Amino acid sequence: MPVLVITGTDTEVGKTVTTAAVAATALAAGRSVAVLKAAQTGVGPDERGDADEVARLAGPVTAAEVARFPEPLAPGTAARRAGMAPVRPQQVAERAAKLATEHDLVLVEGAGGLLVRFDADGGTLADVARLLDAPVLVVARAGLGTLNSTELTARELRVRQLELAGVVIGSWPGDPGLAARCNVADLPEVAAAPLLGALPAGAGALPPAEFRTAAPGWLAPRLDGTWDAEAFGVREAP
Repeated sequence: MPVLVITGTDTEVGKTVTTAAVAATALAAGRSVAVLKAAQTGVGPDERGDADEVARLAGPVTAAEVARFPEPLAPGTAARRAGMAPVRPQQVAERAAKLATEHDLVLVEGAGGLLVRFDADGGTLADVARLLDAPVLVVARAGLGTLNSTELTARELRVRQLELAGVVIGSWPGDPGLAARCNVADLPEVAAAPLLGALPAGAGALPPAEFRTAAPGWLAPRLDGTWDAEAFGVREAP
């Protein structure tokens, strides 16, 4: 799995922190890692982006972006409003493929959900995954509503004949309610894919050294971690 595409069921679900956890866990396993942000929005030229945040939390990764746009909007909209050239899926795929020749693992982080548009032609992160023939990791919410958005994302991946590597809960509350506790069992079923971890709420605010030490415990062995799905209450996907 030299390239792994990471998307979310929506924005602000914990994609960047999950990407950092996957990167930190891979580094701890002795792998070289690159992180590629397909389209960074909402930051200025000299501000830190998501790839920089992954590097801060995870450690010595190669952090890269294809493009960035100043307004916090969908990439296609942000590019149009800024009068800038949009990101094209082919550009992202080519950059990721180049990084894959130099690293054991390349993590391609999207912007928002799977079908957020990069350009006026409707290019999306799903197209990037298809061009790379790469599996997709979906980051989902813990609480009410996550089953619908996760199933919709999983269905779209299947329609496009893309591999769904699994689902990670991007922010697991310290005191989970009934919906979150039930979703742990139901997420693998609606996604027809394994639940591969759960990051504790506030993980991104941990000191980097603490984050790196803890990260493998948040992710399943398929992602080089030690997270015990059965102990967490997960049942296998059908």
